Amino acid sequence: MLHRIQPKIQNRLQLVQRSFKTAFARGILLFVVAGCAVPQISSAPSTSSPATGTSSEPATATKENNQTGGSNQTIAQAPASGAAQRYRQTVVLDGLEHPWSMAWLPDGAMLVTERPGRLRIVRNDVLDPTPIAGVPPVFASGQGGLMEVSLHPQFAQNRFVYLTYSHGNASANQTRVARGVLEGQTLRDVQTIFEAAPQKSSTQHFGSRIQWLPDGTMLVSIGDGGNPPVSLNGDLIRRQAQNLQSRLGKIVRLNDDGSIPADNPFASNANADPAIWSYGHRNIQGLTLNPATGQVWATEHGARGGDELNQVQAGNNYGWPLVTYSREYSGGEISSERSRPGLIDPKTVWQSGIAPSGLTFYTGDRLSGWKGDLFAGGLVGQAIQRIDLDASGNVVGQQTIAINQRVRDVRQGPDGLLYVLTDESNGQMIRIEPVAP
Repeated sequence: MLHRIQPKIQNRLQLVQRSFKTAFARGILLFVVAGCAVPQISSAPSTSSPATGTSSEPATATKENNQTGGSNQTIAQAPASGAAQRYRQTVVLDGLEHPWSMAWLPDGAMLVTERPGRLRIVRNDVLDPTPIAGVPPVFASGQGGLMEVSLHPQFAQNRFVYLTYSHGNASANQTRVARGVLEGQTLRDVQTIFEAAPQKSSTQHFGSRIQWLPDGTMLVSIGDGGNPPVSLNGDLIRRQAQNLQSRLGKIVRLNDDGSIPADNPFASNANADPAIWSYGHRNIQGLTLNPATGQVWATEHGARGGDELNQVQAGNNYGWPLVTYSREYSGGEISSERSRPGLIDPKTVWQSGIAPSGLTFYTGDRLSGWKGDLFAGGLVGQAIQRIDLDASGNVVGQQTIAINQRVRDVRQGPDGLLYVLTDESNGQMIRIEPVAP
């Protein structure tokens, strides 16, 4: 009996020691401690032996990251709260080449994009071998290619499908939005309805997610153009995120035909692009709406560390690259400031970096222990972060759901389950399902 109790006592003593050291460090240090350790709660998925887990397992260790200035910002990652949720991961299909996004049709079939430039259809968990025709040519290089797929809110009536993709070549390229009408296995009447200006010269930071708002307009995220030494007009291109005459490093708001709403926050500003909805972003690849509150949420890649979760509002400046927890890939500081009056702080920072992509609120009943939680995919993290928010929209806890592959997208399906796309040359679609107690 003693040999079972003794390790537990030692573990408790270690946790007390860590807590004391953390409290002491917080009193004397004003720098950011990298990382946050949270447990893996499921193993790699398998079609023959699905991984299982329980979402209520507590974190075994945390590190708090100190900050100077700013409010409503969670850097320390506490364990996620809420009811226990037993689950398993089931591989629905594989054979996808770097899948990027998914959207469900009214009949239950699913559209999936592959970054090299194919739009695929999945029916009854089976991938149709023939891609959908009519997709515009894409510049598939580096981070570029065919990215988001999204359906018009009235798709059943108009059959409109929206795609984001990179267009151009290595020396001059941009993110575009196209709209087409889905008829059987073909997109017809495909038109480019929006493009990010100015053009850029790198194969980095295209964005780009689409999120529809209740008024029928859509938000589209656009990356800042790339890392140093990528430049534009003699200056680092990432500084375009602060330029209101540029669409780089922004979220734009559009009507469903690509025109610009008259009530956009900068529509009456002669020195700003009227399409801009928010700015100061680096590279948003997670964008979603909380249907209970109407709040817009985004996950944003940092450079070396400093990935962010933001609650985004019209007209606000989110700071990049004036304030950031990121560092240069070479190791130096991008900015000595972490916060500044007039700039909006992130709700949480993943200082060790998860490379966030894909974001969704879970509103279903099948995984009832997770209802109301926010789910953020991670490429480098190879996991999904389940995020608890309080009534004010502040992060109160997180927990890691290990996928053990690069997570490109995570969505709630019409069946009330969670679906995951993995960014691999043999990419998978994984379904997260409840397990009976």
